[in-house]
Amino acid sequence: MPVPYIHFDTDCREAMTFYQAVFGGELEIMGYDQMPDAPTEMAQSSNVMHATLTTDKGPLFASDAFPGTSNAPQASVSISWDVADAAEGKALFEKLMSEGGEIVMPFEATFFASGFGMGKDRFGTHWMIMTGAEAE
Repeated sequence: MPVPYIHFDTDCREAMTFYQAVFGGELEIMGYDQMPDAPTEMAQSSNVMHATLTTDKGPLFASDAFPGTSNAPQASVSISWDVADAAEGKALFEKLMSEGGEIVMPFEATFFASGFGMGKDRFGTHWMIMTGAEAE
């Protein structure tokens, strides 16, 4: 199963904590400062080396950019998240777009789904939330 892996500049911990509040699940975070024999720059870093959010839909992986490098915005990739019903989908979409998210397409019924919305959250991650295969 392919697993989305999101890279952040320095706000991975904040983003993954936000995603845990949205999707639920168990969050595990390992910092660069936990590496055995880490170089000084990494040992003093509070950045995330690897994070896993385990949800009932599967895992979501993330990290901050490797120290000394930068991360380009996530402009060409969206994470598609399918849920069972429109009420749940709308609630997830609204949480993801809260606090500075940018809505590309509001969550609503479409010709192809009972609920669909697209947007970019405040961390720069693009989301597509969909419920049901077809609108009734």
